Amino acid sequence: MGALLSILNEFLYSYILIALLLVAGLYFTFRTRFVQFRLFKEGIQLLSEKSHKQGGVSSFQALMISTASRVGTGNIAGVATALAAGGAGSIFWMWIIALIGAASAFIESTLAQVYKNKDGEQYRGGPAYYMQKALGKRWLGVIFAVLLIACFCFGFNPLQAYNVSSAVAYYFDNEQLVALIIGIILAVLSAFVIFGGVHRIGIISSTVVPVMAVLYILLGVYITFINIDKLPVLFHDIFSAAFDFKAISGGFAGSCVMHGIKRGLFSNEAGMGSAPNAGATADVSHPVKQGLVQTISVFIDTILICTTTAFMLLNYGIYDGLQGMPYVQQAIFSEIGEIGIHFITISIFLFAFSSLIGNYCYAEGNLKFIINSKKSLFIFRVVCILAIFFGAQLDFTTVWDLADVLMGFTAVLNIVVILILGKVAFICLRDYTQQKKEGKDPLFDPEKLGIKHADCWKDIKKEYEDL
Repeated sequence: MGALLSILNEFLYSYILIALLLVAGLYFTFRTRFVQFRLFKEGIQLLSEKSHKQGGVSSFQALMISTASRVGTGNIAGVATALAAGGAGSIFWMWIIALIGAASAFIESTLAQVYKNKDGEQYRGGPAYYMQKALGKRWLGVIFAVLLIACFCFGFNPLQAYNVSSAVAYYFDNEQLVALIIGIILAVLSAFVIFGGVHRIGIISSTVVPVMAVLYILLGVYITFINIDKLPVLFHDIFSAAFDFKAISGGFAGSCVMHGIKRGLFSNEAGMGSAPNAGATADVSHPVKQGLVQTISVFIDTILICTTTAFMLLNYGIYDGLQGMPYVQQAIFSEIGEIGIHFITISIFLFAFSSLIGNYCYAEGNLKFIINSKKSLFIFRVVCILAIFFGAQLDFTTVWDLADVLMGFTAVLNIVVILILGKVAFICLRDYTQQKKEGKDPLFDPEKLGIKHADCWKDIKKEYEDL
């Protein structure tokens, strides 16, 4: 199984996914006139908007649900893995995939808002829904939903659990016992939140993620500051290694480009089709509002948090044999001593926990797309909790390769679809900017724009007009 995953992993990223990510990101960047930079300030301002009805999910809560999934062990262990395997140059390519991928994140989240469904007092949506509504192909939506469920429940969540157990293993000799206990703890805590519903997920994510992210960034700033004399050397190493084409041509599968883009996608998920599931839950007056907000998450994830990790690790250096969480722990220990290891262990636990529940939120929405019954949902929740438990006890190579392969298949399908449907998001963006120029708070009217199958927006428009 390990050998098969490794072959699939190399083929998928070397010949298909990297090209698709770059082409889609550049295409959307130019077609939207660099929306991720041009309207960045607008996206920040939109974070303060509240839901127009009690119990609704605000833009900020939807952002935090998606950030809870994005900001996980990928920002810490993922960056360490990229550096150990691809060298300093991988950080440059991680930045690139985030900067241009933010445009893809805008497109997919805007589409998710346009084609979302009403589910009681909440909204649901995402790639499966816009594949069904906009393309008229429910079967394709079902395939995507199955891929996403497999990716998050059996790829990403076991990986999060594994990284927590590998971090805690520092304190004990018996790694198998540690993995067992951590698996039980994470499974129990996740069950508590999972059975509490999406609103509880939003509340917890909007509390845990910002606090831990700020503390983690402050630690990185401190370590970078006390090593400020090394900063020019770090940037030189990153840029020179990123463009060492001789090294790249020697083996693309192990190059900094491959590892940087692979870990960048795992970290920020731009274009993968995951964040739109959270973005669709937001109660906003226009789809573009949440599209802009979701681009902010990509910058928070990669430009801020992944860079924080990268600088802390590069200050320490890259050494053979160190990878994943042990690499991060040793790097922090070398700068601030034992307290650094305690802090990073707590950070990885809380980041992983927020990711577990954010990931589950995505998976549940896609399960309900396929089949919506209380019995199937209960069984699904139990299976997801068991996957977390067993994930804590997997080995390093298998758990990373499994997550990468499942992520790759999910991303390929979504990117192809948003390339086809991108024109709808372009129409929405033009409408939004036109209404802003007229001094209005933009209100979406799909019929006026000639957009079909945006069913729930008729009621949403009326609700906002009645305010």
